[in-house]
Formats: sequence, structure tokens, C-alpha cells
Amino acid sequence: MITIISGTNRPNSNTLKIAKYYQNSLLKKGLETQIFNLEDLPDNLIKTDLYGKRSEAFQPIQELIAGTEKFLFIIPEYNGSFPGVLKTFIDACNFPESFYNKKACLVGISSGKYGNIRGVDHFAGICSYLHLHVMPLRIHISAIKTEMNEAFEFYKEDTLKFTNEQMDKFILF
Repeated sequence: MITIISGTNRPNSNTLKIAKYYQNSLLKKGLETQIFNLEDLPDNLIKTDLYGKRSEAFQPIQELIAGTEKFLFIIPEYNGSFPGVLKTFIDACNFPESFYNKKACLVGISSGKYGNIRGVDHFAGICSYLHLHVMPLRIHISAIKTEMNEAFEFYKEDTLKFTNEQMDKFILF
């Protein structure tokens, strides 16, 4: 099973739009995926699912993560790194079995000009600790608001080229 993680809980985020773009593009290439949107985390996650506790609301999410073999993380830039809710989500998942020896692909996005390079690097460090194997080709998409058309699809030649290359490699990874 392959899961795309929309790495923020911000409503109507560009992150979710990009996750859906990757899902549709991968489906056209013959790869079925599912999206887990961090907006769907339980509202009381911090009180109910950290430090060895498990709520009924988080259990299906834990089962989804445990059953996933490959992850594609869409990671927006928040304050020079990645969203705290993404780290909280990782912390709530069972360790080590949730991510141990599984595979991940990382996509950084930002409204600025660096495409969340620092945040993706920070997240890659966490992946290393979790023994989550990260595909070497990481994409950093800057000025995200100018990268997509009205249908929320990439249209710029370079972005299409690099995202397609990343998806082709992710399929083989």
C-alpha cells in the first residue's frame, strides 16, 4: 500500500492540492495510492495519542500507517521548517513498526523561493532516525502559488519534468 501524506492540517491548503495532483499523476502511471490528510487527525491528538496512549479515533490511522509500505510526503514550509502537526503525527504513530524499513519520497513546497529545502532536510533527519529509507531525489517547489493552474495542476515545463522524473523513480523505488 502507498500513502501520500498531506503534511499540514491547514484547511484548503496547497499541500492537499499537490497531494491530489501526485495521486492523479501516479494513477495515470498505473500506481494506486491513497491520501492521508493531516486535517483528519483527531482534534484531541495531543491528549489522547501520545506517550503510549491510543484513542479509538486514531486506531484506523495507525492501521493505515502500519499497512503502508511506501510514503510520499508533501511538506510545506512553516517558519523555516515543516509543520509541527507533521511531527506530532509521527510521534503519535507506534514506534518502530510504523515506519521502520519502509520507503519515503519527499516533496517540499513553499510560497517563498527555496521550496522548503530546510524543512525537507529536517524531516529527512527524522526519517533516518525512524529507519525510513528516503528516495534520493527530493523535489523543492518554490513560489507554489504560481506553479499551478486553475485545475490545480502543474503547468511549467521544469516543474512537470522534475515531478514526472520523481514519480517515475518513486514507482521503481
